[in-house]
Amino acid sequence: MAPKKDKAPPPSSKPAKSGGGKQKKKKWSKGKQKEKVNNMVLFDQATYDKLLSEVPKYKLITPSILSDRLRINGSLARRAIKDLMSRGSIRHASVSPYRRIGDNSDGCGRHR
Repeated sequence: MAPKKDKAPPPSSKPAKSGGGKQKKKKWSKGKQKEKVNNMVLFDQATYDKLLSEVPKYKLITPSILSDRLRINGSLARRAIKDLMSRGSIRHASVSPYRRIGDNSDGCGRHR
């Protein structure tokens, strides 16, 4: 058998790059699009019941947390916090925005 010859790569149709020639412009990516959330603008009965029963047990209560966990929009979350404060279920804390009633540790060493 005859020894196999290594085939040379076929000549490319592109000319060899010579340093300062024109190059293709960089294609900018579109970026990652955040998924659009479809939060409720009014409470349904199940969500309102969950608000009254579970939210006062949260260690930290902010409009962002309510919006994320209950799938409600931000303005409805702010109104829900005002409603819970008027019912006496939660109170305003100095370090973090809102705390549950039974939690006396607000991080500053004082007890109310």
